[in-house]
Amino acid sequence: MNRHLWLLTLCQGLFLTNNVTFIAINGLVGLSMAPLGWMATLPVMAYVVGGALSTGLVAKTQARFGRKASFQLGLLVVLLACLLCAWAAVSKNFWLLCSATLMAGYYNANANLYRFAAAELAAPAWREKAVSLVLAGGLIGAVIGPNLAQQTRTLMSVPFAGAYITLSLVAMLAMALLAFIDFPPMTTKESANAGRPLSQIMKQPTFIIAALTSALGYGIMNLLMAATPLAMQQHNFAFSDAALVLQWHVIGMFAPGFFTGHLIKRFGTLAIMSLGLLLNTLCIAIALTGIELQQFLVALFLLGVGWNFLFTGSTTLSLQTYRPEEKDKVQGALNFFVFATLALSSFSSGVLVTTSGWRLLNFGSLLPLALIALALLWLAIRQQRAV
Repeated sequence: MNRHLWLLTLCQGLFLTNNVTFIAINGLVGLSMAPLGWMATLPVMAYVVGGALSTGLVAKTQARFGRKASFQLGLLVVLLACLLCAWAAVSKNFWLLCSATLMAGYYNANANLYRFAAAELAAPAWREKAVSLVLAGGLIGAVIGPNLAQQTRTLMSVPFAGAYITLSLVAMLAMALLAFIDFPPMTTKESANAGRPLSQIMKQPTFIIAALTSALGYGIMNLLMAATPLAMQQHNFAFSDAALVLQWHVIGMFAPGFFTGHLIKRFGTLAIMSLGLLLNTLCIAIALTGIELQQFLVALFLLGVGWNFLFTGSTTLSLQTYRPEEKDKVQGALNFFVFATLALSSFSSGVLVTTSGWRLLNFGSLLPLALIALALLWLAIRQQRAV
């Protein structure tokens, strides 16, 4: 593990600070000015739609300018977007808020490549652990994000406007850290965008399962996480309670990163992904038992740990599907599937929780979990036959 990898881990933490704060406040700010109640999570959805729409552009900027310049550009974009969000909150302009979070999606698509860049900063034998460690940097966001939202909520006369201003400062700090990271230079092959056609790469069974599990696993997590502040508000919990639940959820998402890579090396990728699936199922079982604070807290914590095992595992699987010169287009495709699913889950969470309630939302999450189970079983059988 080297200095550059640790700095990238800090950048991941600042990225998740942005994400967690956005999730904690965007739905509530949206609810305060949305024309209709079910539109409250449109600013949350716009953030991931922006990510989905940006994946192709990000792949091109990564290939053309390299990791560092592309990552810095993403931070510049989110800095400006956060300032626009603050102005939208002050001016009570719902559609400007949605537009600003859509714009911030470019940063979302960029920073979601930190986990792949981590594998390039480590020796081949340490790739799984490098990916896991950088994802563990999200623990910083787990601590800072909810507290930042809580402490800056009334910093200005308009609720949460101060939080958006503070996030622009977080982006500046990340830009400073990235300036000290040296990423491996692109090879001639990478610069020329050589390699197999993307359509051929995407036909590989391992790619199919990596894309499916990362997209559905992230989608389920986002569906329940984005709905949690609204559901808790509906049941008369204070914002500080929702911030606490989100904090422990994000701790669950990223604290395992310090050992998930070791578990994958020891027990295998599919075994750890199956454990993540089991924890997500347990989360829903607990959420369906009631709406007390401890049930929200435990369910969301388990949801976070389950997501970590699924997402780290799917990322590790994806590393087997492409050559170095193919990385930009393949990573862009993987992120597109994730963001497209996140966009759908972000929109669905607001609609379902405001029209049908928290209980139905959890029941609906069982179907994609069943699809993940079938996908993992299918790949396990294929691998067993190949032995």
